[in-house]
Amino acid sequence: MQWQVILLLIYSLSLTSFGQIHYLLLEEIKQGTVVGNIANDLGLNIDELPRRKLQFTSSAKKNYFNINMENGDLYVTDRIDREAICGTEKSCFLHLEILAQNPVSVFHVEIEIQDVNDNAPSFSKNVFEVAVSESAIIGTRFILSNARDPDQGTNSLQSYGLSPNQHFKLGEKVKAEGLKYPELVLDKSVDREKQSTYELTLTAYDGGKPQKTGIALIKIIILDFNDNFPVFSRDTYRINLDESAPINFVVLLLNATDEDEVDKFTLDFHNGEIRTIGELDFETTKSYEMTVEAKDGGGLVSHCTVLIQILDINDNAPEITIASLSSPVSEDSTPGTLIALIHVKDLDSGPNGEVSCHMTEQLDFKLIPSSSNYYQLVTTSYLDRETQQKYIITLTAEDQGSPLLVTKKTITLIVSDVNDNPPVFDEAFYTVYVSEHNQPGTSIVTVHASDKDDKDNAGITYSIINTNIDKIPVSSYISINSMTGILYAQRSFDYEQLREFQFQVMAKDSGSPSLKSNVTVKVFIIDKNDNAPKILYPSSDAEGLPLFEFIPRSAERGYLVTKVIAVDADSGHNAWLSYHFLQVSEQSLFTIGQHNGEIRIGRDLNDMDLSKQKIVVLVKDNGFPSLSSTVTLSMVVAENFQQVSPDIRRQPSNVDFSNDVKFYLIVSIAFISLLFIITVIGMLISKCRKNNILSSVGALSRNVYPQFTLGCPSEISDGTLPFPFSYDVCVTLDSKQNEIAYLKPVQNVPTENLIDTGDPIVGDNGLQNGLSLPNPVKVRL
Repeated sequence: MQWQVILLLIYSLSLTSFGQIHYLLLEEIKQGTVVGNIANDLGLNIDELPRRKLQFTSSAKKNYFNINMENGDLYVTDRIDREAICGTEKSCFLHLEILAQNPVSVFHVEIEIQDVNDNAPSFSKNVFEVAVSESAIIGTRFILSNARDPDQGTNSLQSYGLSPNQHFKLGEKVKAEGLKYPELVLDKSVDREKQSTYELTLTAYDGGKPQKTGIALIKIIILDFNDNFPVFSRDTYRINLDESAPINFVVLLLNATDEDEVDKFTLDFHNGEIRTIGELDFETTKSYEMTVEAKDGGGLVSHCTVLIQILDINDNAPEITIASLSSPVSEDSTPGTLIALIHVKDLDSGPNGEVSCHMTEQLDFKLIPSSSNYYQLVTTSYLDRETQQKYIITLTAEDQGSPLLVTKKTITLIVSDVNDNPPVFDEAFYTVYVSEHNQPGTSIVTVHASDKDDKDNAGITYSIINTNIDKIPVSSYISINSMTGILYAQRSFDYEQLREFQFQVMAKDSGSPSLKSNVTVKVFIIDKNDNAPKILYPSSDAEGLPLFEFIPRSAERGYLVTKVIAVDADSGHNAWLSYHFLQVSEQSLFTIGQHNGEIRIGRDLNDMDLSKQKIVVLVKDNGFPSLSSTVTLSMVVAENFQQVSPDIRRQPSNVDFSNDVKFYLIVSIAFISLLFIITVIGMLISKCRKNNILSSVGALSRNVYPQFTLGCPSEISDGTLPFPFSYDVCVTLDSKQNEIAYLKPVQNVPTENLIDTGDPIVGDNGLQNGLSLPNPVKVRL
């Protein structure tokens, strides 16, 4: 067998015009033998083999080869028997299809199996009986059954041999199919009386090296007299039979007997009918050959050959095989990306085996025909998982037979996610209202964002973008739960210090690379009524001296005595102020504007009215609970400013108003006598002086001092203040919009008896910057 080993290693490699690799291989080759280096022959780098993942995709029942992924060798893994693979076919090929991934491609490999002499010729039976009449003439021929050898070429049956004898020699008959049948030829007359039987050995020889043989025994019986042999109408019967022929179908009617073992047919020994006894399959066996022997009652034998050719019918539907499928497929795959490699085939032949394949209409995919009944399923556009997460693609394969056979197969294609969608907040911006004096750590709002992507690409974390609020980091005001988006107040807010602020929250997904988006959160602090009204005018003296308001005796009803001005650091309803008398000497003498704080004369003055009046004004806001402040005003009624008693001027502010009244009564009684004496003399002087002062005061009230201008509501007073100052006051419901404007002192007014009012007060919580408030007039003599 050494020569065989050498032959086993001899194979040729060639590339056909279709790029197909062709190998020659001897059958019965030893397992593990390397057929060739498939990597080199396909032009692949050995380092690429793990990534390319080479594998066989052919649908053969048995795989005889494998690929070494380390070096790319194609080697034998199982016994290769040419006769088992191809039967009596003269040429035997194995067609391999090798699928490579990354990128997907199919390589076609054709392996031609070369025959070796591994089968000896054999006869259909071990003993042949031949009856020869002693009257047979020399040259009479007796056909014998032929031997069979499944090998091909010189390894198949070549000749026959007959053991030496005196009466018979070996002849040979070649039929149209090239089959050689041995014949026993009578070479010398026989005499039954001398010898009634003969036993000869028939040997069949093949042409292999070493040569193999097969033998059969021929028993020759010499008959007394019989010169009529069975005769067939022809040597060979050719029959075409559809593979769909039913069982027990009569194929041929012969007067013969069948000595062959054929599992698909049976022969009736009495009437010579050949019937089917099994299902025929063109795809399994395309033809059958039988030798039929006819024997008469005298023992004379004749032979004929029956060749049955099986005809193909369209009995096999097309087959669809998914050779490669990339699922899931990334949604960012470019158009033209190979999704699946599809192979279709039909076991039938001719038009019955011609297959076409198409798919249900899919706008995102198309089917491209490839070589050897392969189709490529590729994308035609970019996919969007957020629009369609799964595709159901139906493939339809149909042959050209009659009737037409159709096969359908569905492919489920999953689209995998890429991080192509940033988080999106539920709101365009968030507005939050928080009451001042809140508890630190209280949750104030929850921001939420969603992401159309999947899994990690949709996982969102939240954070606050670092900024400063009045030079203080926003993290000192607000914190956030990075997983839930809940915002917490880090401190207690004070409306009077910080009324509103804003910052940005960032939502970031967990994709790679990650995507993010921002949203603005505006926080408004809601005011609580935590500030009592602040009285700006009149204000108490820094030395604790009381503030006196001068009222001329000639003042009439409606005369504007003074105006209480107050502000509230709160806002809204909490800053709405109202003015009320908390204590007043005579209820009818004074009135106060509830909304503007103006104190006016409620009736005309008379001589019985006290010259000094004390009023306590209560200013309260509209909050809940309401907060308030009070201010005490002292009113001095006199004909002129010079008549104000120095004692009254110097009286401490904490002296009770009733004590002041008693004091003035005592002083009046003490001086009444003196006044009575000088009444006549002083009448003329007093009268003249009174007229001059009243004229001066009247002119000032009409021409110099503007009246109060109120925004809410607007009132114009006809009263006057006996000082060389005038001012406008505008009070609104919102303390932020309160405006107080003061005019400069009027020129040409006597001021020698007035004392400096001090510096102006600049705006504070609700007053406009740059506007000044008047200090109350302080009288010090």
